[in-house]
Amino acid sequence: MSRLKQNQNIDNLIQSITIITKNQCSLSEQDKTVLDEALERLQKLKQKKGKTNQQILEEIAKVIELLTKFFV
Repeated sequence: MSRLKQNQNIDNLIQSITIITKNQCSLSEQDKTVLDEALERLQKLKQKKGKTNQQILEEIAKVIELLTKFFV
Protein backbone atom coordinates (compact mmCIF):
# COMPACT_ATOMS: atom_id res chain seq x y z
CA MET A 1 0.00 0.00 0.00
CA SER A 2 1.35 3.41 -0.89
CA ARG A 3 2.22 5.94 1.80
CA LEU A 4 -0.47 8.28 0.48
CA LYS A 5 -3.14 5.60 0.83
CA GLN A 6 -1.82 4.69 4.30
CA ASN A 7 -2.03 8.32 5.39
CA GLN A 8 -5.56 8.61 4.02
CA ASN A 9 -6.59 5.49 5.92
CA ILE A 10 -5.00 6.79 9.12
CA ASP A 11 -6.74 10.15 8.63
CA ASN A 12 -10.09 8.42 8.13
CA LEU A 13 -9.62 6.34 11.26
CA ILE A 14 -8.62 9.40 13.30
CA GLN A 15 -11.69 11.23 12.04
CA SER A 16 -13.99 8.29 12.86
CA ILE A 17 -12.64 7.88 16.39
CA THR A 18 -12.95 11.63 16.98
CA ILE A 19 -16.58 11.56 15.86
CA ILE A 20 -17.34 8.65 18.18
CA THR A 21 -15.76 10.35 21.20
CA LYS A 22 -17.53 13.65 20.56
CA ASN A 23 -20.99 12.25 19.80
CA GLN A 24 -21.29 9.48 22.37
CA CYS A 25 -21.95 10.99 25.76
CA SER A 26 -22.75 7.56 27.20
CA LEU A 27 -19.20 6.24 26.90
CA SER A 28 -17.68 4.84 30.05
CA GLU A 29 -14.37 6.19 31.33
CA GLN A 30 -12.70 2.97 30.22
CA ASP A 31 -14.11 3.35 26.70
CA LYS A 32 -12.92 6.96 26.54
CA THR A 33 -9.46 5.93 27.71
CA VAL A 34 -9.21 3.18 25.09
CA LEU A 35 -10.35 5.49 22.29
CA ASP A 36 -8.03 8.27 23.44
CA GLU A 37 -5.06 5.89 23.46
CA ALA A 38 -5.92 4.62 19.97
CA LEU A 39 -6.28 8.19 18.74
CA GLU A 40 -2.96 9.19 20.29
CA ARG A 41 -1.16 6.23 18.68
CA LEU A 42 -2.62 7.08 15.28
CA GLN A 43 -1.65 10.73 15.55
CA LYS A 44 1.91 9.81 16.52
CA LEU A 45 2.05 7.32 13.66
CA LYS A 46 0.96 10.00 11.22
CA GLN A 47 3.55 12.50 12.49
CA LYS A 48 6.56 10.23 12.33
CA LYS A 49 8.21 9.90 8.96
CA GLY A 50 10.62 7.20 7.91
CA LYS A 51 8.94 4.27 9.59
CA THR A 52 9.23 0.94 7.90
CA ASN A 53 6.17 -0.95 6.74
CA GLN A 54 6.76 -3.45 9.55
CA GLN A 55 6.75 -0.69 12.19
CA ILE A 56 3.58 0.79 10.72
CA LEU A 57 1.86 -2.61 10.71
CA GLU A 58 2.88 -3.26 14.33
CA GLU A 59 1.44 0.09 15.42
CA ILE A 60 -1.77 -0.49 13.46
CA ALA A 61 -2.06 -3.93 15.12
CA LYS A 62 -1.86 -2.23 18.53
CA VAL A 63 -4.59 0.23 17.50
CA ILE A 64 -6.78 -2.63 16.29
CA GLU A 65 -6.25 -4.40 19.61
CA LEU A 66 -7.42 -1.26 21.44
CA LEU A 67 -10.46 -0.86 19.19
CA THR A 68 -11.35 -4.50 19.73
CA LYS A 69 -11.46 -3.80 23.48
CA PHE A 70 -13.87 -0.95 22.78
CA PHE A 71 -16.23 -2.90 20.55
CA VAL A 72 -16.28 -6.11 22.59
